[in-house]
Amino acid sequence: MDIEFSKRLQLLKNKYEELIALENEPLEESNGVFQRYKNPVLTGKHAPYFWKYDLNPQTNPLLLERIGINSAFNAGAIKLGDKFYLVARVEGNDRKSFFAVAESPNGIDSFRFWDTPVTIPQTEQEDTNIYDMRLTRHEDGWIYGLFCTERRDPAAPEGDQTAAIAQCAIARTKDLKSWYRLADLKTPSPQQRNVVLHPEFVDGKYAFYTRPQDGFIEAGNRGGIGFGLSDSIENAFIGNETVIDRKVYHTVYEAKNGLGPAPIKTAKGWLHLAHGVRNTAAGLRYVLYLFMTSFDDLTKIIYKPAGYFIAPEGEERIGDVPNVVFSNGWIAEEDGTVYIYYASSDTRMHVAVSSIEKLVDYVINTPADGLTSHSSVSVICDLVKRNQDYLNLQVQL
Repeated sequence: MDIEFSKRLQLLKNKYEELIALENEPLEESNGVFQRYKNPVLTGKHAPYFWKYDLNPQTNPLLLERIGINSAFNAGAIKLGDKFYLVARVEGNDRKSFFAVAESPNGIDSFRFWDTPVTIPQTEQEDTNIYDMRLTRHEDGWIYGLFCTERRDPAAPEGDQTAAIAQCAIARTKDLKSWYRLADLKTPSPQQRNVVLHPEFVDGKYAFYTRPQDGFIEAGNRGGIGFGLSDSIENAFIGNETVIDRKVYHTVYEAKNGLGPAPIKTAKGWLHLAHGVRNTAAGLRYVLYLFMTSFDDLTKIIYKPAGYFIAPEGEERIGDVPNVVFSNGWIAEEDGTVYIYYASSDTRMHVAVSSIEKLVDYVINTPADGLTSHSSVSVICDLVKRNQDYLNLQVQL
């Protein structure tokens, strides 16, 4: 083996292992509800060097990169045994996305991709692109991965190579290794993205949170987070979609919104993490928000704080699609710790750590959106007055 080839290969290995071994640390600033961490937990650089380089000096004597990896983001999350797993959307330089499993011993660093990406079986209609898997451990015993399958719109004119149709694809597994593809979800909506499977049966049926859309990008008249039931999961069909959380003028979800990961069951209700989108002069801005639905009626929102829960900050604003945070994965531990995995600017994955206690407190006790500037001022003034009254009482005591 050529000495230069050997040195360069060793350098690739060392840089890769150095990145994997990088310890993460919490940032000093925190709002008390969640704790951000300094380093992204996954990036395109976390892709193994042996995915990208032909390591045979006979066929690649200059040790040039053969397959480029652009980014790793929008990961579903699950804990199996004592390990944390992210099923990330990995995007190559060719713009095609695929899924790959990354494993960590602690959920905040040391994420290492498995040796090979996930091979998702095809249906009769081949996927052009797949992305953004939500993982749900369902009470029927399977782990389901619901993801977006994108295909070119067959009705588009030949000159338009951008028109696409998005639908919800469904696969299931027991170990994240062997995946069994089911039929795509069928709904009354022409386009579906951000579909999430509820972890429990509802009246003996499979329950889905949907995101009905008129077009591939624009939500149109169908905007909002929907809900529907299906008798079957093997051939899932929703005949009636009920929109439970609509887009609203001059909010963080005025353009469109969609559910993130599957909801977490708490003592007070089902806790949901969603993304909201609004228009700005610089383009679309994506943030995350929380709400809670009733045990008795999953379509009834009982608490919904005003504004965003997490928004992009600092370098999180920079990437392929700037000013975006997006989440489709979180993990709730038995001790109440919650690991929230979110992507920034369609480029990298981060983690924020909170707890069930803090998140429930935040959702229940944060004021709802009054939908006007006057109501926002009133809420602040009310808090100031209550704080002044409390401080004055403390002085008197």
